[in-house]
Amino acid sequence: MSVSDNLLHIKSTLPEHVTLVAVSKTKPVSDIMEAYNAGQRIFGENKIQDMADKYEAMPKDIQWHMIGHVQRNKVKYMAPFVALIHGVDNFKLLEEINKQALKHDRVINCLLQIKIASEDSKFGLAPQDAIDIIQSEAFLALKNVNITGVMGMATFTDDETQIESEFKLLKSTFDDLKTINPNNSAFTTISMGMSGDYKLAIQCGSTMVRVGSSIFGLRNY
Repeated sequence: MSVSDNLLHIKSTLPEHVTLVAVSKTKPVSDIMEAYNAGQRIFGENKIQDMADKYEAMPKDIQWHMIGHVQRNKVKYMAPFVALIHGVDNFKLLEEINKQALKHDRVINCLLQIKIASEDSKFGLAPQDAIDIIQSEAFLALKNVNITGVMGMATFTDDETQIESEFKLLKSTFDDLKTINPNNSAFTTISMGMSGDYKLAIQCGSTMVRVGSSIFGLRNY
């Protein structure tokens, strides 16, 4: 099936309240344009330079999401245009995003990445650390970032019971953060679920799924 056929198939399986991020990392502009021409406007990249290059080359009504691990010294390259940063896993990164957003007179939307997987290779905050950040005076002083939800990546395993428990941990962390921050009406996003597990993620409360290979085919590394 073509990229556009794959995209339309995935969209047909999603409830209305779930946002699709088409993960275009490693894929050429021609493939992404096929998805764009089929109606997709939200794309996810995991390398800031690749995302910046694609931003320059492609239509400006695209929302670019940074879904990979973020190095603080690279934030400046995406600050002018990024729509959502999924992988915020420490306070110093939030401070840098705030600093770069201020330079461009923007408020940049961010998700707190929560470590829900058992693998050491996965990045993320412990749930309590995320709560501590949200409640801190230092966080309240940041006026150019807006925390709109949480993101998490489950363990790479075939054990659906384990994946489900990790997804439920992310949902409960979201609920806890929502409770202590009730005035942030924009705090609505639970970004979890990828090509192999997005249906389970939606059952567990996901409102945003990151799907790549099921749309674009296998990665070109």
